[in-house]
Amino acid sequence: MHVAIGSLPRFRLGISLKMYFGYQQTLSWCHQVADISARHDTIRQSIAELFVIPSYPAIAPVLDIFSQTAVHVGAQDLSRYEQGAYTGEVGAPMLAELGCKYVEIGHAERRRYFGDDEESIAIKTDNALRHGLTPVLCIGESQPGDIDSAAQTCIDQFESALSHTSRSSSRLSMILAYEPHWAIGTAKPASHRHITGVCGLLREHVSSLRGVDVIYGGSAGPGLLTSIHPYSDGMFLGRFVHDPAALVTILDEVLAIH
Repeated sequence: MHVAIGSLPRFRLGISLKMYFGYQQTLSWCHQVADISARHDTIRQSIAELFVIPSYPAIAPVLDIFSQTAVHVGAQDLSRYEQGAYTGEVGAPMLAELGCKYVEIGHAERRRYFGDDEESIAIKTDNALRHGLTPVLCIGESQPGDIDSAAQTCIDQFESALSHTSRSSSRLSMILAYEPHWAIGTAKPASHRHITGVCGLLREHVSSLRGVDVIYGGSAGPGLLTSIHPYSDGMFLGRFVHDPAALVTILDEVLAIH
């Protein structure tokens, strides 16, 4: 059972390990992050919520590693099918049963390399929500452009992802991870002006929906949150926190903003 300390978090920090780490490396890294989370006031005081998304085979042991911390765990994808004869797939019911809280949906790499289209993303989003998982919906434009056009692309992707889902409930638990495709894997993120402009318009669009946060990903790392807050509710991190010391720097940054 996760430790709940303090009030609701002001920030969301997510980390996807993609397929960079091996099994033992994943566990070693998670042990270090668990130790950091147990000591750092940003997590202990619930100023920020931290979630980690490892590869499928590591989910169960990673859940164990974080079981006595405030860190949550998610999956990098889920099947559009809930169960059945679908070799190699992992459905929402199993992820929820394991203890996952989050699931990443619609990442640019899934769209580009594995054929995830708007229809499959909508089905996956609905499956996740129906089984109590919080989608980390990755949205973003393919090519650099102006702020208004980028925001409209993201809004269209968000609306499409909810096309199979009823909004009758008073609370829709979802994280919108704004990741301009052209900034993923680059040496630096999009400009501060671009990030704050797009995130600001996204937050305006979802302002009537309680439980929907907007965070920025796409080569996000230490030093960025200070310049994009309060337009972004947090960050979706990748390779820039493969060294746990970088995560400490970001947690220090959150504490300073707070």
